[in-house]
Amino acid sequence: MKYLPLILRNLLRNKLRSLLTLVAIAFAISLVCILRTMPAGLNALLEHAGSNTRISVHNEAGLVYPLPYSYLRRVKAVPGVVAAASWTWYGGAFEEEKGVTFPNFAVEPDALGRVWEDWKVSPKALAAFRRYRDGALVGRQTLRKYGWKVGDLVTLKGTLFPGELRFRIVGEIPVERLPTFFFQREYLDQTLQAQGSGLDWTGMIWARVDDPSKVAGVMAQIDQMFRNSPAETASETEKSYFRNFFGMLQGFVTVILIVTALVALTIVFIAANTASMSVRERFREIAILKAIGFRRRVVFGMLLVEATTLATLGGVAGAGASLALTDLMRRGAGGATDPALGPLAGFVVTNAILVEGIFLALAIGIVAGVIPSFGAARRSVAATMREVF
Repeated sequence: MKYLPLILRNLLRNKLRSLLTLVAIAFAISLVCILRTMPAGLNALLEHAGSNTRISVHNEAGLVYPLPYSYLRRVKAVPGVVAAASWTWYGGAFEEEKGVTFPNFAVEPDALGRVWEDWKVSPKALAAFRRYRDGALVGRQTLRKYGWKVGDLVTLKGTLFPGELRFRIVGEIPVERLPTFFFQREYLDQTLQAQGSGLDWTGMIWARVDDPSKVAGVMAQIDQMFRNSPAETASETEKSYFRNFFGMLQGFVTVILIVTALVALTIVFIAANTASMSVRERFREIAILKAIGFRRRVVFGMLLVEATTLATLGGVAGAGASLALTDLMRRGAGGATDPALGPLAGFVVTNAILVEGIFLALAIGIVAGVIPSFGAARRSVAATMREVF
């Protein structure tokens, strides 16, 4: 404790430089803490998006290749499958100049409520969807975005199919941040038949299994059933489907982690430069301290503690700022338990990330301070005095 006042006075010797260094380290640590939420946040997003009893069946060649519509009936007959629905991308644009701004699919109305049972679409909305050939069920996010409500008429111009279709919104899918627009497959099929074609294929098939333990067996049976056919299938769980669909995000997370490492390296150089400048300015004082009896290890320790203290204070400030920022975002969304946050609740600065941030700052202070402190401590008094005077 007897050296603490001397260390504090040296830290405050150049207040502006110390403050700017502390702010730089705090900003960098805050950024590192926020970036560290990405892997866990992405996993939470995938866990939130997927069901453990719903599987997708698509063409083994890729998602852009269709399946014969006759496959749907055979998938429904597989033991363990309680419901199945086709999933055909329409690609309708509400604002033609902006292109497709929300996903829209043709599905069977009778199966939708059972396949996506966890969406908890109201029985009234499902009944209306079955009753009206031009009916549409719309996700809450899209309803809010365009200010639509039940009973509104909406026209979508096809980008994949010719012409345009007019829909009557008959219900809401009560899932926050869900943009999907569903309409009856029969409506699209009849429209295409009137134009001289038809819809004898589907983009993919979604099926729900009655027991999570049967999922692997059901997927294997479905793929075996269509083996050596003109369109072989690849079945996967919904979580696996979204993980593969958003595979680019996994690469993005890798890039984020690389950026995090580069940020940490940058602040090492910032702290090292500050420590070096501080030591160079005090060569004479350090020489005098050693001349009057201060040992090299004491001088080295005081200089290292200065650099470490400054970096640690910046780390504490940065970690606290990242925590406050995420807490502010949660409060702005209505509180930590607001379901509107959905999977975004996974992107939070946890206690583990806070500790990692503070220890990173501590390590930065040690690494940045070791070299200049050691160099100043080992210099002889005579050599320092000759340079100074």
